[in-house]
Amino acid sequence: MSTASRLISGSAASWVQIGVNMVFQVILLPIYLTHWDVVTYGVWISIQALVSIITTLDFGHQEFLTYEFLRIGKEKPLELSVCLWSGISISTLISILQIVSVLFFINSGTLPLLLGKSTLLSSSLIHEAGLILLLQSITWFICLSVSGSIFRVLGPFGYYPRMAWWNLFSSIVSSIAPIVAINLGADLLVTGITTACASVVFSIPLYIDLFRLLRREKIKFCYPSWKVGSKNFLHSLAISGKGLLENARQQGVRLVLVPLVGAAGLVAFSTMRTGANVALQGVRTIINPLMPELMRFLSKRDQERVDASFGILWIVVVAIVAPALVVLQAFIEPLYHLWTRGQTTFDPLLFSILSLSILVYAVAQPAMAVVIGNNLLKPQLMLSIAAAAIVIGGMLILVPKNGILGAGISLLVAEIVATSGYKIVAQRWLREVGLLWPAHSSQVATTSVWIAAIAMAFMIWLPQIKWSILICSTLLLLWNAWRFWQVLPSFATQYAKKMLIYLPGIKKIYNT
Repeated sequence: MSTASRLISGSAASWVQIGVNMVFQVILLPIYLTHWDVVTYGVWISIQALVSIITTLDFGHQEFLTYEFLRIGKEKPLELSVCLWSGISISTLISILQIVSVLFFINSGTLPLLLGKSTLLSSSLIHEAGLILLLQSITWFICLSVSGSIFRVLGPFGYYPRMAWWNLFSSIVSSIAPIVAINLGADLLVTGITTACASVVFSIPLYIDLFRLLRREKIKFCYPSWKVGSKNFLHSLAISGKGLLENARQQGVRLVLVPLVGAAGLVAFSTMRTGANVALQGVRTIINPLMPELMRFLSKRDQERVDASFGILWIVVVAIVAPALVVLQAFIEPLYHLWTRGQTTFDPLLFSILSLSILVYAVAQPAMAVVIGNNLLKPQLMLSIAAAAIVIGGMLILVPKNGILGAGISLLVAEIVATSGYKIVAQRWLREVGLLWPAHSSQVATTSVWIAAIAMAFMIWLPQIKWSILICSTLLLLWNAWRFWQVLPSFATQYAKKMLIYLPGIKKIYNT
C-alpha cells in the first residue's frame, strides 16, 4: 500500500468511527435518561473517567513503545520481538497494579468521594459502581493491554489502517452492548457486565488476526528482557505523567468537577462538550495515521513532505472543524434540548468556549506531533503540568462562582498556554535539525480559529441576527480555506484530491 493509500484508509476508518460515535452518542443519551435518572448516568460517566485515569500508566507505557517500535523499524524483527514481549510483561504487572488500586478504592471507602457528592448516592449504587470499575480494569488487561502493544509493533509494517478498522468494530461492539442491555431493563451493574463480556468476546477474533500478522512479519515470541522492559518503562513514566495531566484537562476534569457541581452538573457539562469531543475525534483521524509517515519524513529531513504533513493536519481545522463548529453554534440549542429531553440547561457561551478549546488544540497538532513523535519528554511533562495546574486551579477558583462555565474557561486558557509552549519547542527542535517551521501556513490556520471565535461571540451577543453572522463567517472561512489551499505543497494537495476521488471506494484501495 502506498503512503497516500495508507493515509486515506486510516483516515477513512477514523472518519467512519467518528460517524459511528456521533450516532451512538445521539442515540445513547436519550436511552440512558429514559431508563436511568441523571444521578445514575452521572455515576456511569464518572466510572469511565476513573478508568481513563487508572489506566494512564499502562497507556503511557504503550505510547512510549509506539515510538520505540518506529525508531527500531521493520528491518529489525528480532529487536522488535524483544521490545514487544518485554513490554507485554511490564504491561501485565501494570494491569495487576491497576486491579489492586481499584480494590483499594473499594475497600478503603474512597470510591464514593471519586464518584461525586456521596450524600446523593445510595450504598447499592456505590457498590455497583465499584464492581463495574473492577470489571473494567480486568477487561482492560484482557482486551486492551496486550493487544495494544501488538497493535503498536505492527505500525512500522504499515498496518495502522488495519488496526484502525479493528478499533472501529470495537467501538461499535462496546456501544451496542449497553444499548441492548438498557433496553432490556438492565440496571447499572448488568449494563457494565454486558459491556465487559461483549468486549472479551470481540477480542477473540482480534487476537487471532494479530498473531497471524506477527507470524507473517516474523515477529516471534522470545523471552522478555527485564533490562529492556524496565528501561522502557522508566522512560515511559514521563509520558504517563504527561498523560495523567492531559487527562486532568480533557477527561479527568470530570473527577474534579463532580465534587464541585454534583452528578447533574457533570451531565450538563459532558453533554455540552459532545460537539467539541466530536471535533477532537475529527482531528485525531488525521494525526494518528499520519504519525508514522511524519516520523519518517522528519528522520530523512525532507522539508517538503514535512510541510505537506503539517498542511494535511491544518487543513482539517481550516476546511472542516472551524466551519462545522460555527454552523453547530447556530443550530445547536433546540437540538440540544430535544436530545437531552429538557433535563439539562443549554449555555451557549459554555458551548462556544468548549468548541474554541478544541480548535486551539487542533491548531497545535503539528507542533505536538514533532514534540511527541521525537519523545521530547521533559517539554511534554512541563507543559502538561502547566496546563493541568491552570485547569485545576482555574476550576477551583471559577466553578464555585460561575458554575460549569468556569470549567470551560479554565480548559480554554490551558489549551492556549499548551499550544504556545508546544509551538516554541517544535520550532526550536526543527531549527536544530536543519528544518523550518511553516510560518505562513500556521498563520492562515490560526486565522480560521480567530474567525470562528469572533463569529461565535457575535452569535451569542446578537442572537437576533445570528443567521446573517453565520453566512458572513462561513464566507470568510471559505475564503481562508482557499488561501490555505494556495500555500499547500503539491504532496498535500495530491493527497487531498485522492481522498475526494477514492473515498467512496476506500475498501478497494485498502485491499490493493
